[in-house]
Amino acid sequence: MARVLITSAIPYINGIKHLGNLVGSQLPADLFARYNRARGHEVMFICATDEHGTPAELAAAKAGKPVAEYCAEMHEVQAEIARGFRLSFDHFGRSSSQRNHKLTQAFAGRLADQGLIREVTEKMIFSVDDNRFLPDRYIEGTCPNCGFDSARGDQCDNCTKQLDPTDLINPRSTVSGSTNLELRETKHLYLMQRALKDKLEAWIDSKTDWPILTTSIAKKWLNDGDGLQDRGITRDLHWGIPVKKGDQPWPGMEGKVFYVWFDAPIEYIAGTAEWADANGLDDTAWERWWRTDKGASDVTYYQFMGKDNVPFHTLSFPATILGSGEPWKLVDYLKSFNYLNYDGGQFSTSRGRGVFMDQALSILPADYWRWWLLSHAPETSDAEFTWENFQASVNKDLADVLGNLVSRVTKFAKSKFGDDIPAGGAFGPQETALIADLGARVRDYEALMAQMEVRKAAAELRAIWVAGNEYLQSAAPWTVVKTDPERAQAMIRLSFNLIRLYAVLSAPFIPDAAQTMMTALNCDDWSWPEDMAHAMRVLPAGHGFTVPENLFRKITDEERTDWQTRFAGKRD
Repeated sequence: MARVLITSAIPYINGIKHLGNLVGSQLPADLFARYNRARGHEVMFICATDEHGTPAELAAAKAGKPVAEYCAEMHEVQAEIARGFRLSFDHFGRSSSQRNHKLTQAFAGRLADQGLIREVTEKMIFSVDDNRFLPDRYIEGTCPNCGFDSARGDQCDNCTKQLDPTDLINPRSTVSGSTNLELRETKHLYLMQRALKDKLEAWIDSKTDWPILTTSIAKKWLNDGDGLQDRGITRDLHWGIPVKKGDQPWPGMEGKVFYVWFDAPIEYIAGTAEWADANGLDDTAWERWWRTDKGASDVTYYQFMGKDNVPFHTLSFPATILGSGEPWKLVDYLKSFNYLNYDGGQFSTSRGRGVFMDQALSILPADYWRWWLLSHAPETSDAEFTWENFQASVNKDLADVLGNLVSRVTKFAKSKFGDDIPAGGAFGPQETALIADLGARVRDYEALMAQMEVRKAAAELRAIWVAGNEYLQSAAPWTVVKTDPERAQAMIRLSFNLIRLYAVLSAPFIPDAAQTMMTALNCDDWSWPEDMAHAMRVLPAGHGFTVPENLFRKITDEERTDWQTRFAGKRD
């Protein structure tokens, strides 16, 4: 039994995420977690909400709520949606937890002890009327590049140019609208990433099995232009983890908090500690996943994320871990994803364009979305969601191939042989050939799942479903029963075991449908098909069953047209 640690990029707290966010991290991580559990491995799957930083404060202000209250409410909203998509986290934590406060402060203290933190005096915009420094997103003004009048202090959303707050024309505070702004000196802490460049590069070079997308982004940040830069780890904000050197005050850093990029990935560790707390376990329970001196040396650690998060997880977070000088577990495999685009453009929260996670669940159950997203995962390039493709995939793969087989077998068996699996006949050459074919295909499926080749694994699973359909079409028990009922009974007995096989293999992709199949079979044997000849005989003659509700319904053309219109959003 292997020990498998899985983390997916933690979603930001300000609002509900779209389907691209889901397929870029949490959903494939869940697929991998479910698969590893099905193979009997010990799995720890951790996620959380990312709750600090300027956007959280701004979203709370817009909602008219204190930021702590807003974050608590949105955490529960996101947790409920995750449950709706059947994301099987062992713990869904919060980066604002006390565990993360203590751990982030401890890491900062260790980095300081190792000589890897330096103080930098810099000039920042101060709002006299608000009596506070304004981080970049707290400042708006006119873009000097395109003239857009609501450019932020870090970027213009109109022309996408990267900006500094001092670049803006007629800058104003987004807190109060005040234009009474001035440049003042402030001190911040910087993590000396450049001092760790050689260590980071050697570590990345050792990961010869990583996706090209992951390593190419990491190398770009390491070497392009001026190369890896030291990075600020503190901010002049009210909401966040107070700057401390371990559990001691940090002179000159009073009133400051750690920058969100620094504390957010530490929440993976803190979230595992939260899991231990929630289950009444002591620190050894989580340390065995994260400390190589306390049991984590036999853990394989996988991270899942969109490509925009790769620099933080290949450079900045590893810099924190390596720089601490302590025996923390580093990631073994980082699975990164490209973007999912929406129907000829991009998802846009502000323009109401695209399907967001809560909206998706209001239209159709989770399995419909899980199947399409995973079978079209943007692994080697950006992918595009279209309603035509979604409709075709659901109707053909789920309804026609899988759902149809389950329906035909159970209904035919009930009408001809009653409520129990029939006992007659023996497997012949057709059944033997199918068993051999399935055995080979399942080994291929296992290899693809182990390699996290998500799209290819989905295609192989579908091929396994198709093989069963082709057998049924060829064997034609509904015809054979008229001349050789004993032979037809053997075909149907094998077909019931085929349904159980499909439930077990499909559960990582479509867990609700898998459970429906098992319930109809009156079966709770989820054992993996290590031996296909045995797997095709798990359900014996005389075993009772029921005819399930339709596993998957087809999407009509009218529904597709309605959804296309409803989620088109406002176009420029």
